[in-house]
Amino acid sequence: MNDLDNKIKKALEDKIKITKEDKQEIWNNIDRELFLEKKKGEVKNMKSKKKRHISFVAAAAAVVILFVGTQTEAGHALIHQIKEMFASQKQITQEIEGNQEKTNVQLQTPSKSNYIIYVDQERYQFIEGEKSDKIVMKTPVEGDFPEVSMEIQQIVDKTPEVIVEELAAQIKAEYEIFYEPKKIEEPIEGWVIRGLGGHKWDSPIINVYVVSNGNQGSFIITQNYFLEAEEGHGVRFDEMVKEFRIINEPVESR
Repeated sequence: MNDLDNKIKKALEDKIKITKEDKQEIWNNIDRELFLEKKKGEVKNMKSKKKRHISFVAAAAAVVILFVGTQTEAGHALIHQIKEMFASQKQITQEIEGNQEKTNVQLQTPSKSNYIIYVDQERYQFIEGEKSDKIVMKTPVEGDFPEVSMEIQQIVDKTPEVIVEELAAQIKAEYEIFYEPKKIEEPIEGWVIRGLGGHKWDSPIINVYVVSNGNQGSFIITQNYFLEAEEGHGVRFDEMVKEFRIINEPVESR
């Protein structure tokens, strides 16, 4: 390993902190390299929807630029890893009812909001809306079952703390069992609020994640399912939440 490779290794181990301004400047320098090597059709699509940087990608890119550039062996390796984060499809492993299951997921890049997410398209469909986006069952179960869905909405002018207070009061009033809001790091860093409609197999469950959009606003991810589906849909929804990434560029309120 050469001296430059050692520098990047040490930088990653030390978890060097880089400001948002640094990230943006550095990302602008490598944006062309990241996207222009895509196939022409992919380039057109990426430019039209997501020519904006992702915070965690920018951090990795910053290390490449600041310490090794893009022409070293280590630099090329990291650039390759960064590009893989934009793969249109990938496979994840999730534990469903005690069994390890490999699942193919598809990248979704909504045009009216600044985030990306990978969705299990074998079981669910992604529906882009005017005020929010929704992930619903591809083949709904027949019968009188509670709603199964995951909704993603951005509120650009309210912080997570304000939204958590508002939603907590609403959920507490509507659900028989209420769990106080708490800060979490998994499946996403932010807040979670939870309500349960009872202890029957079909008792509705609401699980709400509130995360900062990095710009004085918030994303609200609302999961709806029922008690018997907690180890199925509940786990699958959380696995998709793990793939949620915010694009750091302000957008208009939805």
